[in-house]
Amino acid sequence: MATATLTLGPDATALYQRGWARSSTGQPWPALEDIHRALAMYQQAGDRGNEAATLTNIGTVYAGLGDRQRALDHYHQALPIRREVGDRAGEAATLNNIGHVHNGLGDRQRALDHYHRALPIQRDVEDRAGEAITLSNIGRVYAGLGDRRRALDHYHQALPIQQEVGDRAGEANTLNNIGLVHNGLGDLQRALDHYHQALPIQQEVGDRVGEAVTRYNIAMVHRAGGDLDQAIRELEQVVDLDRQVDHPDLESDTAVLDKLRRQRAEGR
Repeated sequence: MATATLTLGPDATALYQRGWARSSTGQPWPALEDIHRALAMYQQAGDRGNEAATLTNIGTVYAGLGDRQRALDHYHQALPIRREVGDRAGEAATLNNIGHVHNGLGDRQRALDHYHRALPIQRDVEDRAGEAITLSNIGRVYAGLGDRRRALDHYHQALPIQQEVGDRAGEANTLNNIGLVHNGLGDLQRALDHYHQALPIQQEVGDRVGEAVTRYNIAMVHRAGGDLDQAIRELEQVVDLDRQVDHPDLESDTAVLDKLRRQRAEGR
């Protein structure tokens, strides 16, 4: 997500920064109050660039809350202003955000339409990090559509860019997604290879949620291959990570672990 450099007076800047900090620390409603007040100041001052950036960020907060319609409303308010002020990178980021919401709504074609509008702009302005995000998003849509060839094509375009720009978390996520596609294709060894490339990166950047997801995926490959011992070892670590981050999947992951333990006991 792109944000503009704040140039207005200290009151609006302070409100905006406090609101965004609150959003980042899990305080969405106080964040929205602060950011809406900053937005009114930008609008009053005629600061169109910061108005667009603030509208985009309000949309992002609503998207995080699961209020997709309000997110779209704010993104669509921001988009023509981005164009008006010539903020091409911001325009592409907003298009990407709109695509992400439509994908979450299950409207994959509309998501692809917005991603494909964002991509040439990001290439034109040489926004390599944004380009990688969009390529990865397109890959996820194709994976959801069952078009694994196109999914892999876009993931493999995204991966070297993420490595180039040093997006380690994104790199690990893409490696995990490539593993999922190979798993779906029945190539379990290639799936494991990519999961095992993702895992140390997630540990390096402290992404415990991502690590739990990757370990779960590894466990399911071992389960499919009949290696219950290794599957259980991975799931034990998944459950431990779930507890550390208070993950909503703790109960379901624990149930899978208990089921595999029973299966192992019955088989001996």
